[in-house]
Amino acid sequence: MAGEDGLSALEGRPTSVLIADQLRERIIDGSFRPGEQIREAALVDKLRVSRGPVREALQRLSQEGLLVSHRNRGMFVLELEITDIEEIYAARQAIEIGAAAAISKQDRPTIEKTVKSLEKIIARMEPLVEQRDWLRLAELDLSFHMAFVASAGNSRLSKIYSTLAAESRICIVNLEGSYPHAEALVAEHQALIDQLVAADWPGLETAIAAHMAAGVTDLRASLLARDSTKS
Repeated sequence: MAGEDGLSALEGRPTSVLIADQLRERIIDGSFRPGEQIREAALVDKLRVSRGPVREALQRLSQEGLLVSHRNRGMFVLELEITDIEEIYAARQAIEIGAAAAISKQDRPTIEKTVKSLEKIIARMEPLVEQRDWLRLAELDLSFHMAFVASAGNSRLSKIYSTLAAESRICIVNLEGSYPHAEALVAEHQALIDQLVAADWPGLETAIAAHMAAGVTDLRASLLARDSTKS
């Protein structure tokens, strides 16, 4: 199914922001595959809008890094390679460690509120591991990390992190077997919470680094497996 098949008419609200929101979700959930061309004319027909808002939406997503413009060819969904994955996870690690430093300065009731919020997300992840529902698991995985960063109370950290999370989700959704050690996923997230509960801030930094390293290892293996099937 073409990615634009999942889009819906904007019902009289043809703004570039709404168009970008729909396209962003279709890119992130894998409806538009990495390297796939986003056809402006097809979007205009499907969304029943003029070309202006569509072009603005595509430009917005290009600025976010989800689309890449190729001269005289058009817009294409970002196609991530191993170096991209390593950079994304290194940036995520830096932001999460920065968030941890901010959280460490909060009072105990605020930290406990964060812990409860994160525990609810983990509880929803467990059955998905058993069901091997990778799409929803990826969504909750990154929701956990976005909630963690948001709890630091720094809007700019959250804004930067949202783009990195979107790129990470593209990797996970589009690479078969991105969770080869899915059973360990819940334990890794629980380890982060345990460090929060214990107020072990050096331990939390170590747990964040280990979790990110595991993510890179799994995604690298999946990417190599994908490339081997193409050759």
